[in-house]
Amino acid sequence: MYLKQLETTTNHLENKMTREIQFTKMHGAGNDYIYVNTMLYPISNPEAAAIEWSKYHTGIGSDGLVLIGKSEEADFSMRIFNADGSEAMMCGNASYCVGKYLYDYGLTDKTSVSLKTLSGVKYITLNIEAGKVTTATVDMGSPVETGEIDFKDEYPFSSLYVSVGNPHLVTFVDKIEDIDLPVIGPKLENHPFFPNRINAEFAQVLSEDRIRMRVWERGSGITQACGTGACATTVAAVKAGKIDRKATIIMDGGELTIEWNKETDHLLMTGTPKKVFDGTITISE
Repeated sequence: MYLKQLETTTNHLENKMTREIQFTKMHGAGNDYIYVNTMLYPISNPEAAAIEWSKYHTGIGSDGLVLIGKSEEADFSMRIFNADGSEAMMCGNASYCVGKYLYDYGLTDKTSVSLKTLSGVKYITLNIEAGKVTTATVDMGSPVETGEIDFKDEYPFSSLYVSVGNPHLVTFVDKIEDIDLPVIGPKLENHPFFPNRINAEFAQVLSEDRIRMRVWERGSGITQACGTGACATTVAAVKAGKIDRKATIIMDGGELTIEWNKETDHLLMTGTPKKVFDGTITISE
């Protein structure tokens, strides 16, 4: 009986197909993702792949998985899966990293690229030096809606809700180091106010054009940076009269420059995409 079971298991394993997927790990201000060109390497179960590959000790290690593909509405498409397997609508840091990937790997020779995301088409302007992308600016569009949220006696602060293609809760504090983000982050993400969960930012205004920010991202937890969070923080700071319309947002992993253009109402985010390494991973199907 045991030998028959062993033979069945062996035959099953032999019949399973395996193939190698090439990937590139990149980061923007420490916000790191695994990037795969699905035009060459289709991923049938990106939710499961994001969970397994994002693990730092047993996988590649990242904040999630980004799939680059074709689009009928734009030059290319981008899908983002968080470390918990949930699909994100948009990621600013991932957007300009995709721009670098597309140009540096020869998928486009354009210096202005359109990218289809779940929150609409985004436009990326690439700055080139010595044949490589050094910095990039993403037109993030207009903030969708804002509104103040008062938690009453539950938390000793009021916050501003800002949607920039995905939902954010921005809270300004006097000393950001006093915030116990691992404790309060998941509570805010899963608060009953937000049935679809939310990204939570805490920010300290350092000067009229510099803000220190930390973020708890929906589906990923504490991350080194969040591009949409930096945009939401800029909007909240302008609405509160704390800054003018342009600021450097300083996060755990680096800095982003955000400008909320008065004429167009669009948010322009400039960052520095960085390639970490290329690799291959074997999957069974």
